[in-house]
Amino acid sequence: MSLSITDYEPVIGPGPLMHLRRLGEMLKDRSVVHLNSTRVGGGVAEILENFVPLMRELGIDARWEVITGTEDFFKATKLIHNSLQGAEQDLSPTMKEVFMETNRENAQRLAGLLEEADFVVIHDPQPAPLLSMIPQRRGKWIWRCHIDVSRPNRSVWNFIKGLVGRYHASVFSLVDFAQPLPHPQYIIPPGIDPLSYKNRDLSDQELNRVYEEFNLDPTRPIITQISRYDRFKDPVGVIRAYRMAKAYHENLQLVLAGGDATDDPEGALVLRETLEAAGDDPDIHVLSLPSDAHLTINALQRISHVILQKSTREGFGLTVSEGLWKRKPVIGGDTGGIRLQVIDYHTGFRVRSPEGAALRIRQLLQDPRMMRSMGEAGHSHVRDHFLITRQLRNLMTTLACLQMEETGVTA
Repeated sequence: MSLSITDYEPVIGPGPLMHLRRLGEMLKDRSVVHLNSTRVGGGVAEILENFVPLMRELGIDARWEVITGTEDFFKATKLIHNSLQGAEQDLSPTMKEVFMETNRENAQRLAGLLEEADFVVIHDPQPAPLLSMIPQRRGKWIWRCHIDVSRPNRSVWNFIKGLVGRYHASVFSLVDFAQPLPHPQYIIPPGIDPLSYKNRDLSDQELNRVYEEFNLDPTRPIITQISRYDRFKDPVGVIRAYRMAKAYHENLQLVLAGGDATDDPEGALVLRETLEAAGDDPDIHVLSLPSDAHLTINALQRISHVILQKSTREGFGLTVSEGLWKRKPVIGGDTGGIRLQVIDYHTGFRVRSPEGAALRIRQLLQDPRMMRSMGEAGHSHVRDHFLITRQLRNLMTTLACLQMEETGVTA
């Protein structure tokens, strides 16, 4: 779907749009390379898919590149990811060598592009070593960390810190995630694209198709969690919460929907664990969706009564903003970026256990007025704080500050 920056004016208003255009003039023709580890699956790929075309329309020479690697490389990066989110797993010497060697191979392939770029934005730890492997670079390098590093495994963090400390700046999603580093740090929460296939308004026909495709009963309440099959998303805990809530709401239906990310080798295992936990309950719908099933995910969220994101660790959780944007109350784990989005008793509830989630599911299903009130509050909260246009404005402002620093101009 091809969108113009002007298409966002009815949603964000003329003032923010004018601000974006002025930032575009400041950065006109500057080259920006975004680099991450996958084009398929996960929030980072979803952000960049919509983000980079908007930067280009504003006059910036923006590109999106992806590093490649073997299964052993992605096993190592998954361990790094989990450890930075607090898991007690250490990186073995063999894994560390695979991690570094794969980045050296990618550095050779991408050297020309990265040497000439005015700005390089490295997303998350997978490509973090690249800066040290591009000695002839001339631009500013920014490390953009999307994950919850508030309480990392210290051994793994110290290893990553040694790689990212030489960047010109770093960007985190929350103040709580920021770590001591020898350069400026910026706080930029992610945002959703309100006009994308995943978030635009849908017709009754599109909604009815999803009821029929997945054998969902439109006369019975539906609770839904959309996320990758990842232990930190706690899909098995969601099933436990559903079963406790169903003791009071016999007609309850549960949808767990997610897909694969090419940089997550644990996804298939967690999906199997989820299917085993679901058993033969016909009212639990465990769906493995393709990466481009945006309209399906949109419809599943819109036909749901309550959205869950019962994560035990969460960098941000775009699916929370997606659910709130569709005027649904969200029950989320009391962690990470969910705390920015789910305001307790206002846009939803934050919980720390399956028992807590079950209690809040019951409370919402028994009080339709509360559901509607929270849904409206959530929609307004996302409009004001968590749209992609605000995220774009913040990043462009960061780049403009780094550019002024380079030329000796003060803001």
